[in-house]
Amino acid sequence: MTIDWQKEVEARKDDLLKDLFDLLRINSERDDSKKTADAPFGPGPRDALLHMLGYGERDGFTVKNVDNYAGHIEYGEGDETLGIFGHMDVVPAGDGWDTDPYEPVLKDGKIFARGSSDDKGPSMAAYYALKIIKELELPLTKKIRFVVGSDEESGWGDMNYYFEHEEKPDFGFSPDAEFPIINGEKGNVTLKLHFSGDNSGEYTLNEFAAGLRENMVPGAAKAQVTVPSAEAAAELEKAFAEFTTANPVSGTVKADGNTVAIELVGKSAHGASPQAGINAGTFLALFLDQYAFAGGGKNFLHTAATYIHEDFYGEKSGVAHEDAKMGKLTMNAGLFAFAADQAESENYIALNFRYPKGVTADDLENELNNVVSKENASIVRGERNMAPHYVPENDPLVATLLQVYEDHTGEKGHEQIIGGGTYGRLLERGVAYGAMFPGYTDTMHQANEFMTLDDLLRAAAIYADAIYRLAK
Repeated sequence: MTIDWQKEVEARKDDLLKDLFDLLRINSERDDSKKTADAPFGPGPRDALLHMLGYGERDGFTVKNVDNYAGHIEYGEGDETLGIFGHMDVVPAGDGWDTDPYEPVLKDGKIFARGSSDDKGPSMAAYYALKIIKELELPLTKKIRFVVGSDEESGWGDMNYYFEHEEKPDFGFSPDAEFPIINGEKGNVTLKLHFSGDNSGEYTLNEFAAGLRENMVPGAAKAQVTVPSAEAAAELEKAFAEFTTANPVSGTVKADGNTVAIELVGKSAHGASPQAGINAGTFLALFLDQYAFAGGGKNFLHTAATYIHEDFYGEKSGVAHEDAKMGKLTMNAGLFAFAADQAESENYIALNFRYPKGVTADDLENELNNVVSKENASIVRGERNMAPHYVPENDPLVATLLQVYEDHTGEKGHEQIIGGGTYGRLLERGVAYGAMFPGYTDTMHQANEFMTLDDLLRAAAIYADAIYRLAK
């Protein structure tokens, strides 16, 4: 049987776009301040999850909601289960958008909206691939389970809960990265550096804040400081203007007597590629570190400026590691929080590491402590620690997915290993597969996130063929 998968996708193009746009209109940022028993990550992720499961019910699939943490859409029968993993939650929209991030816009062949490329667009492409297989009534020998998550961008609490109640599929993929395939992912752990809130210098750090998520490069930062005099405030204002001229940042200064409020703007990026962003937190710390702060405030600023600023690979902070296959460790300072006289547990810099084989989270913690202990910083490890993950290129899952990619694109497939973490690593034989094609513009976790319409439709055709080959 020969199936024109692209033709089948084109026949459903209008329906696919309508469903995707309705999904993109749901602000599914995690909001712990609004979480309830039936909305474990806040109303947005829950509503998006229910909306996606609703498509499955509408289209006649077997659907199960696991207490609004996650759910699945199922089709077919068999002794083995092929899993497809997508997620409905998104990172905060942040500033700098040219359009409303939750009112999708199709312009110049691009769909602009938060979640368009990460991960609602690719998830919808994979869902429509499954829908095509069902509507064509193609024969299968395996069960297909589309697992829908709602906390991928934060702590993966959705999948922890889901797999306490459901069995894992035997093998599968997540449409949440790049083609031709991602069959290896670095380890992932966050280490928080904590500082006392005391100040004893000529300058006082009252407040410092930057970042929205550990896995995002902070695109904005702000601080409030007390300086010795109004004259000192004027000098600081002049110095800041010179600093922003000399560096790839912008910002504002507002003085009220000897109290100065500073805001600095950099560029956000995915935390797995910190070198692609301009970290507003470390740039602001670098500027302030030249002044006569002391105590915990000084330690906070000096650590960020000396050991973290533009140290994307952990060289200055003593944690650099590299593996021949997985490449270099990366380090992203994603969150900064400081307030004078606040408890040490509330004053911190969160460092998110993507680390290769050959090193462990324990190693990183010990090595980092050798450096930051000099600044009287203590280290607390985050709850999530994911070891490096790899599925060999000769595994039948990887070989099949690469062959499908080659058949549809005419391009040679090859393995890839990334620092980003996807649901593909949930399974021992799990990978990430698309939906971004080689040469794409990466706007994940950034303002003006988009996915091109052509890539969305092409990915759906590849997914349909891949799912069928794996499950027939």
